[in-house]
Amino acid sequence: MKRYSGERDPRFVAIHRGGALDLATRRLLVGWAADCAERVSNFFTEVNPSDIRPSHAIAIVREWAIGNATVTQARQAAFGAHAAARESTNSAAIEVARAAGHAVATAHMADHELGAAAYAIRAVMKSVSKIDAIRVAELECHWQHAQLSETIRELVLSDQQNRNPKFNNLFFL
Repeated sequence: MKRYSGERDPRFVAIHRGGALDLATRRLLVGWAADCAERVSNFFTEVNPSDIRPSHAIAIVREWAIGNATVTQARQAAFGAHAAARESTNSAAIEVARAAGHAVATAHMADHELGAAAYAIRAVMKSVSKIDAIRVAELECHWQHAQLSETIRELVLSDQQNRNPKFNNLFFL
């Protein structure tokens, strides 16, 4: 098994950039990343109800997936979501904004899909007591795995296995 070396995995580089990732698979990755971020989005909106940047990022990436938004719009939405994370003071909300930022960044670079998943897991961990954090993290990870379509299941799970140390072993494999 290949271990994470810090180099981009060619399976996540778009064909037009010399990689192996076709547009249909890329759209599935984007949708899954958006699902991961959207599932925990309430942790942000509950404490920052007037800040729409993370929800806007999720909406933009869904629009990108159906061809109604550009990569430039996705990148701008990612910058906005990450700015919302820097400005928030609630730890779970910060993780949600980061999850949304990575979800929308997946339109630009598909290997951001794990960032969306990891920050979503961190968001649920930050929303409960330390005693319950591992249990809810495992539940969230299993939910995420259940959302994977057969087309991207092996790709995402192998990426999680390869890069799990980078993400502090958040992925329960």
